[in-house]
Amino acid sequence: MTYAGRLDPMASGLLLILLGEETKNKEKYLALEKEYTFQVLFGFSTDTYDILGKVIKRELVELSKRDLKKKIKENLKNFLGEIIQKYPMYSSKTVNGKPLFTYARMNKKVKIPEKKIFVKKIKLDKIVEINNEKLLKNIEKRIKKVRGDFRQDEVLKIWKKELKLQKGKFYIANLKVKCSSGTYVRGIANSLGNILDIGALAFSIKRTKLGKYVI
Repeated sequence: MTYAGRLDPMASGLLLILLGEETKNKEKYLALEKEYTFQVLFGFSTDTYDILGKVIKRELVELSKRDLKKKIKENLKNFLGEIIQKYPMYSSKTVNGKPLFTYARMNKKVKIPEKKIFVKKIKLDKIVEINNEKLLKNIEKRIKKVRGDFRQDEVLKIWKKELKLQKGKFYIANLKVKCSSGTYVRGIANSLGNILDIGALAFSIKRTKLGKYVI
C-alpha cells in the first residue's frame, strides 16, 4: 500500500491510496493534473506560507474590498501558463540529501531549488472579511488538529500576540486553481502577496480533483 501525492499538514481533500499491483503505477498517478480550492489571507506573511508558520511580516491592508478584488484579478494572469516556482523552505524537497525544512529549522542558508509548473486556470471567487477574534479562533482550532512536530505551541503564541496587536478586519480571498503536479498552492498565495506588495498566506487549501478522481 502507498499513497500518490502528499498533502501539506494544513491541507485537506483528495488523497489517492494505491493497493497491490497498482502501487507499481505510482509515478503515473503522481503526474496527474490537480485542482484546488484555497483561501488567501492578506496582511500577514509566514515562513511556511500558510497559518502553520511563524509570522515574519504583519501590515494593515489599506485597500477597500473592491480595490483588492480588482488588483487580484488584474494580477492572476501572472500565474497562468508555464512558470518557475521556488520550493518553499518548509518542504520535503531534498538538497544535498536533506529536506529543505531541516535547513529552515536550523536557520542555515541553502540555495533553494526551483521547478517548472503549469497553471491551466486560476480564478477568484469572492473576498470575505473577518475580525481578529474570529480569525484567531479559526487558526487556533485548525492548528490544534495537526499531529506531529510542527512548532504548533510556538506558532500559536505568535498568532495570539500578532492578532492582539493588529485589530480590525482582515480580507480572505477564495480562489480555485487547476495546475500541474508539483505545484505548491501556498507558494502561489505567497507570490500573490509579493506581487500586490501586501503580506499574504494560504489560509486553507483543499484538493478537489486529481486527474479523473473527484470529491
